[in-house]
Amino acid sequence: MTGIRLHAPAPGWAIDADVVVVGSGVAGLTAALRCTAAGLRTVVVTKARLDDGSTRWAQGGIAAALGEGDTPGQHLDDTLVAGAGLCDERAVHALVTEGPDAVRRLIATGADFDKTADGEIALTREGGHHRRRIAHAGGDATGAEISRALVEAIRDRGVRTIEHALVLDLLTDAAGRTAGVTLHVMGEGQHDGVGAVHAPAVVLATGGMGQVFSATTNPAVSTGDGVALALRAGAEVSDLEFVQFHPTVLFLGPGSEGQQPLVSEAVRGEGAHLVDADGVRFMTGQHELAELAPRDIVAKGITRRMQERGTEHMYLDARHFGAEMWEHRFPTILAACRAHGIDPVTEPIPVAPAAHYASGGIRTDLRGRTTVPGLYACGEVACTGVHGANRLASNSLLEGLVFAERIAEDITAAAPRVAGAPVPHPAPVTLPLPVGGARTRIQRIMTAGAGVLRSEASLREAAEALDALHGDALAGGTDDTKAGEPGVDSWETTNLLCVARVLVAAARRREETRGCHWREDHPDRDDTDWRRHLVVRLTPDRALDVRATGTHDFPPTSDAPREPK
Repeated sequence: MTGIRLHAPAPGWAIDADVVVVGSGVAGLTAALRCTAAGLRTVVVTKARLDDGSTRWAQGGIAAALGEGDTPGQHLDDTLVAGAGLCDERAVHALVTEGPDAVRRLIATGADFDKTADGEIALTREGGHHRRRIAHAGGDATGAEISRALVEAIRDRGVRTIEHALVLDLLTDAAGRTAGVTLHVMGEGQHDGVGAVHAPAVVLATGGMGQVFSATTNPAVSTGDGVALALRAGAEVSDLEFVQFHPTVLFLGPGSEGQQPLVSEAVRGEGAHLVDADGVRFMTGQHELAELAPRDIVAKGITRRMQERGTEHMYLDARHFGAEMWEHRFPTILAACRAHGIDPVTEPIPVAPAAHYASGGIRTDLRGRTTVPGLYACGEVACTGVHGANRLASNSLLEGLVFAERIAEDITAAAPRVAGAPVPHPAPVTLPLPVGGARTRIQRIMTAGAGVLRSEASLREAAEALDALHGDALAGGTDDTKAGEPGVDSWETTNLLCVARVLVAAARRREETRGCHWREDHPDRDDTDWRRHLVVRLTPDRALDVRATGTHDFPPTSDAPREPK
């Protein structure tokens, strides 16, 4: 344990549970439903409303070998190729073999997927998949439908929820085991202010950290809270350098910041073409799958063409779809484009890459267990080994589903377990609150130095700028700008600064190009020296300890037996 905490008031109230789930996307709500069904007192904590996480924004769909002629083995092969040599094959095997039944259970929970004329689940293709295996709902509103079904199930089953609550830190007992979390509830209600949920099992399902960049497809709540909490608690994180930039995000003009509208990969799956201003299809000949190559390859292809042409965006041309297909297959994207003055029925869509998905996160085993006893992680906040160096399209919802079920099984098998009494650290070290305006500075530093294109020079500059912000916070501010006061904005900014420093440290260490980590100064993949993972932990003196694993296999997270290959 590090003894490091956020600078926050002591809890003023507490409730007891068997398990607390932090996050309300597909991973968190699935874990909560399974734990509740097993008779465990379950509390769901979420930063906004139950349906406000990243799951709701997922357009494309959920990948599983559900179609005729498709097999888990083929899905495994496509996933391993996309992961560029760093996937844990055991984790991928669990994903693809358990995935089809997990999707069927999701349907039984109430999720309504689009059907073909003969009543079968309609399947489409996305980048990196050699078969149609992406199930979708509402055309391009899959995440919204999954979120609706799970939220409805949570409410029907009476699961206790605490909305508008930012999780702060992990509580531990005298033996170093998880004993719950502290949290801050925004606004008035049954609880408000800083409190605690005491529980022997904590499941982090807090989603991603896209807000660490200026432009992202992630919602405003995606500020890396789970990864930062885990680091403060002494857990290890891995592969944080592998940030996937979605190739086709609606370009809203230079300087656009915050959440940007996504143009789903499924649009390319249905036959849209990437073109430059002259209408030339530049992905043809770059990869056998052209526009449907894995996302890192398409993002690099777009970025290269932008550099060659001296422009800030390319175009996605789907005019040949016609109005009827746009209205029925992609109504959400059509509405978003039209809201910004673009009609994809009659004109190409301006697109550019933006931060989308964190392939790395809190390191877990195949049961979702982290390196801290009693602390679990699943969904985008976790690093299960499924994604390797680059996530295969639409594997994320499936990963959340499959590994949430595995976590619930593990927690249930260990029950009943009573939480030990939380013990205060004798001299807790706090992470200092950043100075005013630090959030925007962090985002611009990261976009400039650790975006799609990286180099030693850009990453060194980013590291120095982030270290300066960290130093200013340690010093209590500068003559011009004082450190922030404890509160949601300053706590989120503290989390963003923490994960940004880890990401840059790992990206500097990995001197190669692999998956979605693209080093201009090391353009080749290097399996001899770099087919391995980078594992990072926070030391008690608030420094970063970065080490490489000996092989591409993860070391075990605990003394628990590993699943066989």
